[in-house]
Amino acid sequence: MLTGLVLRKRFFFLFGISALWFFSMPVVADSLMKMVEGNVKRVPVNSVGKADAIVVLSGMLRQVQGAPLGEWDDAADRFEGGIELYKAGKASLLIFTRGQTPWELNAVPEGELLAKRAVMLGVTETGIRLTERVGNTADEAVATWKLLGGRKKKSRINIILVTSAFHMPRAVLLFEEAGFKVVPYRVDYQTDDISRLTVLSYLPHGVSLEKSERALREVIGWAFYWVRGFFSRSFF
Repeated sequence: MLTGLVLRKRFFFLFGISALWFFSMPVVADSLMKMVEGNVKRVPVNSVGKADAIVVLSGMLRQVQGAPLGEWDDAADRFEGGIELYKAGKASLLIFTRGQTPWELNAVPEGELLAKRAVMLGVTETGIRLTERVGNTADEAVATWKLLGGRKKKSRINIILVTSAFHMPRAVLLFEEAGFKVVPYRVDYQTDDISRLTVLSYLPHGVSLEKSERALREVIGWAFYWVRGFFSRSFF
């Protein structure tokens, strides 16, 4: 759009408007999100087998003044899913990651707050483990491997991985690359099967634009790791 305005080229301006409208439509955003979430829907806890540990990925809290344990963001289902699995006896260890973005160095690592919340809900302190500080999913995979002593194990460590459905494919890839045998437990679905198409499905909406961006970011992540893996196999 800016290129069109600066160069006075109608094509670029209209292309920018069209792209913005396209990715802002609920019907497009939902389709993209369903693509990254996959067709598998949330499974009941009793259908999940036992594992060595339950790993809950960070990304569900906002830290604000007056809320010492933070306030829930969109992905609170990650925490609830992990607690539910632990209380159902699916593993003896519940692992939270000390997530901390590089631009929030003064913030308390998220896993520490989640651990306190878990204890308040009846999880024993001995059943909780925290990784070292991590900044992204790749860091979480490596830190969890170190925490569980992966190099010292003669067999692969089995984990139940809890994260948002749209984030699960990339997370599984990274944790398997780190050396784990992963059982995915998808939560925090962004789409449903009961919504009907209406005229509003084709009108731009800010939330839909955000959903499209989130889905496309995952696709870009898949592409990055695929390319990295391809070149690693081909040249190294």
